[in-house]
Amino acid sequence: MIRTILTTTASSAALAIAVPAAAHESHDHGEIEYLLQDGAAAEGEADMPTMSFGEWGVEPSLLSDTIDPGDDFFAYVNQEWLDANPLPAEFSRFGAFNLLREKSTSDVKALVDELVSKPASALTADEKRIVDAYRSYLDTEAIDAADLAPVQPYLDTIQGSETLAELVTLWGTPGYPAPMGGGVSVDAKEPTRYSVYVGSGGLGLPDRDYYLDESERGQEIQTKYREYLAFLLGEAGYDDAAGMAQSIYDFEDSIARKVSWDRATRRNRDLTYNALSPDELGGLVEGFPTTALLTASGFGDTDRFIVGDLPPSAERAAELGLTDEVLAKIGGGTPAMMTLLLETPMDVLQAWTVKEFLENNASVLPTRFDEADFAFYGQTLQGTPEQRARWKRAIGETEGLLGELVGASYVQRYFPAENKAAMVDLVANLRIAVAQSIDEIEWMSDATKEEALAKLDSFDPKIGYRDNLETYEGLAISASDPLANRMAAAKWGWEDSLSKLGGPIDRTEWGMLPQTVNAYYNPTKNEIVFPAGILQQPFFGIDADPAVNYGAIGGVIGHEIGHGFDDQGSKSDGTGMLRNWWTDADRAAFEERTDKLVAQYDGFCPLDDGATCVNGRFTLGENIGDLGGLSLAYRAYKIHLDGKEDKVIDGLTGDQRFFLAWAQVWRSAQREANYRQRLRTDPHSPEEYRVNGVVRNIDAWYEAFNVTPEDELYLPPEERIRIW
Repeated sequence: MIRTILTTTASSAALAIAVPAAAHESHDHGEIEYLLQDGAAAEGEADMPTMSFGEWGVEPSLLSDTIDPGDDFFAYVNQEWLDANPLPAEFSRFGAFNLLREKSTSDVKALVDELVSKPASALTADEKRIVDAYRSYLDTEAIDAADLAPVQPYLDTIQGSETLAELVTLWGTPGYPAPMGGGVSVDAKEPTRYSVYVGSGGLGLPDRDYYLDESERGQEIQTKYREYLAFLLGEAGYDDAAGMAQSIYDFEDSIARKVSWDRATRRNRDLTYNALSPDELGGLVEGFPTTALLTASGFGDTDRFIVGDLPPSAERAAELGLTDEVLAKIGGGTPAMMTLLLETPMDVLQAWTVKEFLENNASVLPTRFDEADFAFYGQTLQGTPEQRARWKRAIGETEGLLGELVGASYVQRYFPAENKAAMVDLVANLRIAVAQSIDEIEWMSDATKEEALAKLDSFDPKIGYRDNLETYEGLAISASDPLANRMAAAKWGWEDSLSKLGGPIDRTEWGMLPQTVNAYYNPTKNEIVFPAGILQQPFFGIDADPAVNYGAIGGVIGHEIGHGFDDQGSKSDGTGMLRNWWTDADRAAFEERTDKLVAQYDGFCPLDDGATCVNGRFTLGENIGDLGGLSLAYRAYKIHLDGKEDKVIDGLTGDQRFFLAWAQVWRSAQREANYRQRLRTDPHSPEEYRVNGVVRNIDAWYEAFNVTPEDELYLPPEERIRIW
């Protein structure tokens, strides 16, 4: 919620796409079922699906009697459950991840409810901040009664900016949206320091391709978007709201066509690291008030700016081996954005900032804003019939403001110490598996293997939660003004970020909350992070069958380690430095294999009778993570068995249970509109291909389920891809 800018930092790779609190806003042994806490059904949650994991981690009765595992392994494991559990109305997709996220939300609500029920005099100062954050967001009557009074001063400030320099100064102020700007992150080529990463954004639609889409569906989305813009501008008092909406759309269309980069191209970390001095940044476009932007942002004394979307020179393009096809997908980036901002009328830039401010904060404005925002971003773009329950969004809002403060209570209640100890053992076996795999690779030289093993030895695994959870000292929370809370949190967060410049790297810092159901790898710190929220079934059960744990959370651990050796993560060494530690021959052999994986995923075409396909290049990093991760988890499972044969349970071998667990993790269904958006914007492949696209490349899966050339997923051994 700090600022709506695109800062191309040294990105972390997460296991699954984030599920925002709102449509657009950043939008044990025995029978186990996940249910919402008591009372949820009274708020419209009676139809929320449940999921059983049987006595050992997978419910055998849910395996299909009619689908051959070799034809569609995803459906063999998941279709029975999916057929019996239609998508709840508030979801654009729903499955195992969502179910566990719902449990996390419900668990946090139980903690918050206990605080809400206390007398005010019994609350500590921190508890009062949590209660105030939750209640102020939940109180829609007060929000509606206040109408536009809380937001009007901000709109007046935006519309009172008479020059580009004044407006740029506002864009550098925490809480205000900006079409370009910067953020603080670890320097990818000097990971012992922080630097400022600079980039441009500015689009209201999810991707530049939405503006370029001339199909009937594309034009319908564009029309409804302009209608939504007109609504926002009408509420802001514009006389010709429709006319200004068109002007804003034209401005964003110019960004899409002249500025923005193709998403797959933006993944290239060599291409997006461009270090400039303050003078070099200021000299990109004559006349642009760069100094005003940097000063307002607090970057006035910064000596290095990493520009993520700086088009390469011809010499640089040749050095990176960029083809004409790739170069055609590179927009003008930051220099083109500066030029466009100089050429765009001030009233359009003001109106763009107004609409962004209103849209970004729609859920804490009167109900008509919240409903209009959901109607477009939730219903039109994702096909979701109903808005998410307000109390769930209130939990998300509270976590967005004070997430680690809430997380401290969460881990005390919901994360047993034995879970962390068991994860330590799993991670240790995965590391052994990776080392063995590297040692056995025939196409890699000893010199590169030595570097790879050094990187593996330097991995920093983080499990559950960090010891020094943030207390947000100095962040004041209002009991009656949720918009003020957002602005205060933006200011606090920005100042906290600026305080890192010039100081040592904080290796204790996490990019996710303890209660988050996800995991990630961060290349500049060479760390793998597994929050407490994901360390539950179907991913991990302290008393679950080890084969299931290795196939589920083991695959997740392997996935995140695999990101350290995917097409982009492999560009950083064990210290986190972005440098080439490969021999040319080894890198070429690696890319030969990754290109084959790209081709495999390019061939998965789920929509429009095969006309709309997965982008294998865009999803390559995640696909390497999945394939390498599950392969490494299988090896770790065998290390765990120490040469022994695993027992048979319910007629299923250990190998079968291992692969069933992986498929169960990705149990999910989604609406077509959401599917289409994800194919354009999500670097992860659709769930069915995270299962079927992976197992068909692993020999052990063929043996476990007797897959033959007659089966649809069958690949001849010479076509199966092994990378790690």
